[in-house]
Amino acid sequence: MPPASKSAKPTLNPEIALQRKHGGPVAGVDEAGRGPWAGPVVAAAVIFTGTPPKGIHDSKQLSEEAREALFPEILAVAHAGIGIAEVETIDRLNIYHATHAAMCEAVTKLACAPSAVLVDGNRLPKLSMPAEALIGGDALSLSIAAASIIAKVTRDRIMRELALSFPAYGWERNKGYGTKEHAAALRRHGATRHHRRSFRPVQEQLKLEAGG
Repeated sequence: MPPASKSAKPTLNPEIALQRKHGGPVAGVDEAGRGPWAGPVVAAAVIFTGTPPKGIHDSKQLSEEAREALFPEILAVAHAGIGIAEVETIDRLNIYHATHAAMCEAVTKLACAPSAVLVDGNRLPKLSMPAEALIGGDALSLSIAAASIIAKVTRDRIMRELALSFPAYGWERNKGYGTKEHAAALRRHGATRHHRRSFRPVQEQLKLEAGG
């Protein structure tokens, strides 16, 4: 399936097509937080059991307020599973494999096992059921778009909570991404246990701290 345009609105057509092929419920899977320097990567899996609420779209196309409002509305009409790969896992496996581990965990956390899974992107995690990858899936599939919202809201809440203990880094604003604010704080205060040591900016800071 070709990538969706930014103006496209997600539908249940990909889910319907996969359900016809495999029978049973179809889950959409997406992640949030592959790129940040700090914090976990979070994945979510969503199976709709009722009518999807209006306004669902790729989480990146929505405001934080819109995502927070949709979060309980999605949970009211869907099964959702959440998988989290902490910093230690990211540094041990690398971000690619850690993301797939979080996706697999999210699917296993669903209240009912899906007959098939739609995954945003062009690579598939090692799941125990049939799966299809959709490039730009969060703009094509309603369940993937919903999963992107669940994952993003969950991760943002985690980062806001971490910011209470580490206020210097502005994580409540930048969510751990490599903003100028975050970079300046990293230089000034050093790396925390929540920073991804396998990411180059953090590696470089650790070398400086070690006198290298």
